[in-house]
Amino acid sequence: MKRCKIVILNWNGAAHLRRFLPSVVASVGDDVGVVVADNGSSDESVALLEQQFPTVERVLLDRNYGFAEGYNRALQQVEAEYVILLNSDVETPRGWVEPLLQCLDENPDVAACAPKLRSTEQRDTFEYAGAAGGYIDFLGYPFCRGRLLRSIERDAGQYDDERDVFWVTGAAFCCRLEVFRAMGGFDGDYFAHMEEIDLSWRMQLAGWRLRVVPQSVVYHYGGGTLQTDSPRKIYLNHRNNLSMLFKCASASQRRFVWILRPWLDVLAAVTYLAQGQGGNFCAVFRAWRDFLASRAVLRRKRRAIHRVQNCDASAHIYHGSLLLRYLFGVRRFDQLHF
Repeated sequence: MKRCKIVILNWNGAAHLRRFLPSVVASVGDDVGVVVADNGSSDESVALLEQQFPTVERVLLDRNYGFAEGYNRALQQVEAEYVILLNSDVETPRGWVEPLLQCLDENPDVAACAPKLRSTEQRDTFEYAGAAGGYIDFLGYPFCRGRLLRSIERDAGQYDDERDVFWVTGAAFCCRLEVFRAMGGFDGDYFAHMEEIDLSWRMQLAGWRLRVVPQSVVYHYGGGTLQTDSPRKIYLNHRNNLSMLFKCASASQRRFVWILRPWLDVLAAVTYLAQGQGGNFCAVFRAWRDFLASRAVLRRKRRAIHRVQNCDASAHIYHGSLLLRYLFGVRRFDQLHF
């Protein structure tokens, strides 16, 4: 059995496999396996793997289960001590795996860690999906060291210290497979988006830590599945974020969120409408509709989470409003004094 396996979930991503998979295969040693889990692709992905990447293990799912449930099902068929869930649009240099595995080896209370993410297109700049480690504010808005909302910093080594974070990026999510399974994996109802933040939060509530390891660097293309600000992406981000807060936040945080978030989301929807993005305007309200309709299911999930809770996960939550600070000119993580 390989000590670690890199698992890449693919759906109709033959172009990404051609471009990025060679770097992944070339970057690993004999103790690390590479697996592509195909989510029921209808393009030439499977044939491409058979013909051009014969050393890559394949897991074939019968249909597209989305990112969250697709990984849950794929990892039922993978055996290793550690797994790295890697997006299909990530370029990996040599030496990126070892610092991640060393972090888990040396910190038995760390459930998951992640490398620093830079952009493939602007290689000295952080990439939106994870930058140098993830956090959320008290209202549930995610941000990163190196990325506040749409403001992305250049990487000049300012965040090169390894540290605990609130969430680790799903673009390169290195974790203990045993813990992933014990936590029930990602929430399969999410389909895609926010599932890694949700799992990171649940891991912390169960007493685990999460780390960013900037000594490991990978390059992420980003937006390979859904276009930025597509109505589908807006819908999933809003619905899943509300669901995550309902399940994982403390009672006091939830009370604060439910007072302010409806107004902020209405403001976001109106902004989309003013920009001529009617689909995104509707997506926000569909997200709220479906979130409210699922509250009975979410209550059961919340009870299950808090039955096993043995830790306060608020240490890495920013107890302020990222939106408010952003409106007053804050554009860099180090300006938050967090």
